[in-house]
Amino acid sequence: MAVRLIQVDSFAEAPFAGNPAAVCLLSGPAEEGWMQAVAAEMNLAATAFVEARPGSREEGEFGLRWFTPKVELTLCGHGTLAAAHVLWEEEILSNDQVTFHTLAGPLAARRESPWIHLDFPAEREHPDLQISEQLTASLGVTPAYVGKNRLDYLAELESEEMVRALAPDRGLLSTLPTRGVMVTARGSGEYDFVSRYFAPAIGIDEDQVTGSAHCCLGPFWGSRLGKDELLAYQASPRGGVVRVRLAGDRVQLGGRAATVFRGELV
Repeated sequence: MAVRLIQVDSFAEAPFAGNPAAVCLLSGPAEEGWMQAVAAEMNLAATAFVEARPGSREEGEFGLRWFTPKVELTLCGHGTLAAAHVLWEEEILSNDQVTFHTLAGPLAARRESPWIHLDFPAEREHPDLQISEQLTASLGVTPAYVGKNRLDYLAELESEEMVRALAPDRGLLSTLPTRGVMVTARGSGEYDFVSRYFAPAIGIDEDQVTGSAHCCLGPFWGSRLGKDELLAYQASPRGGVVRVRLAGDRVQLGGRAATVFRGELV
């Protein structure tokens, strides 16, 4: 039986921007090795597998797993945004709220057209008191601050220009004992902060727009700027805008999405 597969650009107002993700619509559980093989075939930063359960359409609850071409992810923002977008775009879900059951626990998404807001856990960093020489060598610059959470390193640079111009050694980055590295600076224009995200160890040299990174970046910059609502820009080659709202131990991420193509796995 054919399986529906839809590619979506997340954190984008139109196709060919933001972060692409594939969304695979499942009628029930799928074997993990098969999902990993599909993700490798799609060769995107994330392929999201949405599992319909009894009552999913009526109750607005679905299973959700995310895979890079190399590994399964425990948290993925742009894949969740893409999955929610598909459920509404394809009229699989009629109400304006959905709950996904994931490895990170229940994650809610709410539609306020044309925006979708994700309710994610905050992933606060703590200072890295012994800045890794390997991290500094990998980035080619000395950060003003380095922190770490359970997922990633966070490296604050002195200016937005330094973030945009950064050309890290991805080979060295891939050997760090972490999922990836967030590089960030205070924004110099309309955005409160800018960032880039590198995760070559899990098959993503540079991610285009990383929702899960903003679960850390939002609280980090909210504390520094004294704000609960922030506008962020990920300065990757494709780029994307993320709205961030802080709510205690939760972070609400707002983004837009665009469908690029629809197909089937045969």
